[in-house]
Amino acid sequence: MSKTASSTVLAGLIGAGIQASRTPALHEREGLAHGLRYTYQLLDLDALQLDTHALPDLLLSAERQGFNGLNITYPCKQLVLPLLDELSPQARCIGAVNTVVFTNGKRIGHNTDCQGFAEGFRRSLSDVAVENVVQMGAGGAGAAVAHALLDEGVQHLQIFDVDHRRAHNLVDNLNQHFPGQRATAGTDLATSMAQANGLVNTTPVGMTKLPGMPVPATLLHKALWVAEIIYFPLQTELLRTARALGCRTLDGRQMAVFQAVSAFELISGTTADAPRMLAHFEEMNNAVQD
Repeated sequence: MSKTASSTVLAGLIGAGIQASRTPALHEREGLAHGLRYTYQLLDLDALQLDTHALPDLLLSAERQGFNGLNITYPCKQLVLPLLDELSPQARCIGAVNTVVFTNGKRIGHNTDCQGFAEGFRRSLSDVAVENVVQMGAGGAGAAVAHALLDEGVQHLQIFDVDHRRAHNLVDNLNQHFPGQRATAGTDLATSMAQANGLVNTTPVGMTKLPGMPVPATLLHKALWVAEIIYFPLQTELLRTARALGCRTLDGRQMAVFQAVSAFELISGTTADAPRMLAHFEEMNNAVQD
């Protein structure tokens, strides 16, 4: 990839309750390292006192202001789909978008969450058992993670969501793309957890603004590995409880960084330095802990 024709890049993030996001700093620091005048703005629905009905206007406004692209996060990753002109093959397969690039008068939707989670999984949990995995959440992030899990060899993925229809829709999507009916909508969480090798949380439960656990602590057992996509806080109640039992765990830092690496490249047209972005994330994390 080569640098864009302009050395100025304007990007943003649309979502709800995103003031603590580290994505702006990740993008801007990496842009600076490449000599780009990289500006990244938060378009926070909560801070703006808007709801998801404002999404069409926010996209149009960003387009008119000359944004190169946008990241899209909860709760807009699926709602944004009908507002786009084209989807990358992966975004179309997953049915969710976390990056929109404005190019040649078109809005092109991409999904970098899938590869972001997969990279973290390969780095930290490549040797775990994957016969039976429980996933909590079937939203936009959940769809990307589910695709990544099946790509990484999970044999049976049971998906639970408070919206049962959404869970069934995701299962239908997965079984259209992966042979063998490897995904099912879960019905009995206690039984599924007892039989599971791994648990993945893709819900917002556990975030600073929504504390708690997505499953009862009594259902965790030491034979489980446990993965989170939440990174604020980095150590969620679920991860703390799982580690106390002796479970192997994966926190949300690597997904956060590696999805940002790909999004940076899509928006700026410049190849990112992934180790540098990961080191910057760790630097920010250490600063918060100090």
